[in-house]
Amino acid sequence: MKFINKLFRDEAGATAIEYGLIAALISVAAIGAMTALGGSLGNTFNSVSSNMSAA
Repeated sequence: MKFINKLFRDEAGATAIEYGLIAALISVAAIGAMTALGGSLGNTFNSVSSNMSAA
């Protein structure tokens, strides 16, 4: 019974889960930002490539 009470009071596992959730949220935000930037960056490179070919 002491083991179960000690297990429920232990907060180290909860802290690890919280860090995991924060890392997942940052990853989702980074992927979203890279996806949004990727399209405009691709358009920029295509425009530069076209202008260099025409020159």
